[in-house]
Amino acid sequence: MGMPVTVKGQVTIPKPIRDRLGLSPGSEVEFAIEADGRVVLRKAGQGDAAAPGRLARPRPAPGWNGMTTDEIMQLTRGEG
Repeated sequence: MGMPVTVKGQVTIPKPIRDRLGLSPGSEVEFAIEADGRVVLRKAGQGDAAAPGRLARPRPAPGWNGMTTDEIMQLTRGEG
């Protein structure tokens, strides 16, 4: 089933696919490009835990000892 791409790069996700993925207005989706060139669409946060991709949640950098972003910024600015 072909869907046209708008000038803004938007496409409509067909209703059967929205229903199967549980997508509703405001839902977020992720795209992944497979090694063979296929593009995979999935509901955000529903990725394959065994093979996280570039869209996986970043891990905290080691060595910051649980500091918050605000605390790190204060140190960077010399306010700490």
